[in-house]
Amino acid sequence: MNRNSLLTTTLGAVLCVASLNTVAKDLLTQIKERKEIVIATEAAYKPYEYIENGKIVGYDKDLLDFVMEGLPGVKVTQVDVPWASVLPGLAVKKFDFVVTVVGITRERYDNFALTYPIGDGTVALLKRASDDKLSTPEDISGRIVGAQVGSSQLRALQKYNTKLISDGKPGVEEIKEYAAFDEAYADLAAGRTAAVAQSISSLAGVVKERPDIFAIMTPTIGPKAYFSWVGRKDADSKPLVDFFNERIALANSSGKMKALQMKWFGFEMPVPTSVPEPLEID
Repeated sequence: MNRNSLLTTTLGAVLCVASLNTVAKDLLTQIKERKEIVIATEAAYKPYEYIENGKIVGYDKDLLDFVMEGLPGVKVTQVDVPWASVLPGLAVKKFDFVVTVVGITRERYDNFALTYPIGDGTVALLKRASDDKLSTPEDISGRIVGAQVGSSQLRALQKYNTKLISDGKPGVEEIKEYAAFDEAYADLAAGRTAAVAQSISSLAGVVKERPDIFAIMTPTIGPKAYFSWVGRKDADSKPLVDFFNERIALANSSGKMKALQMKWFGFEMPVPTSVPEPLEID
């Protein structure tokens, strides 16, 4: 082999190794190197996350701040995204991670990496405080009820309606689907709907803010459920998902999570320190 051939072969091998090293960098390593993480949030889910004075605030934002203390020097770029675009955007790598309340359903469990739970997602019904025709969830038969399009709360409502019908009741007149829960609450307050299906933890915040307008019906209409954050379910994303889980577990064990729950909800929400198997079959 002549000197030029040897040089060419050696240079090719070096370039190949360098290329392999670049490809082998997982998402967490890339984030540390670029010193930025891009987070997607649907900031329309008070008190978990919402816009105040032009900024995203809420329980999830405070918990995210605690999580990111574990990555000093990394800038958080948090973007407000409509719910319908959150998970599809994550799947095509528009964002590194999703920090917004996501119900643990079978479909999401199978297709994404869900974090340890961060809140109670059990579904209940909100009504107008003045509506004395609604005492229990069964009373929604023959009425219009709202929920967010594509949400786990919508699916819980649909299943509850199926149960009502199987029990010999009329079922709801219409299930109205909304792009955001704020729109559903506005229609409920105006009398255009009779109830809204939402997580009981979120509804507690709504009633706390407007007790003269809204009230929660009991019991809940779904099984015990939880909210998580979301990463991609691939080898490159696993170290980042593991990092989030470690920090969420620390927030749970240290009492930080309970303190934030008291701050934003006024009560504690015990959550498991593992991802529960979904009860809901989509």
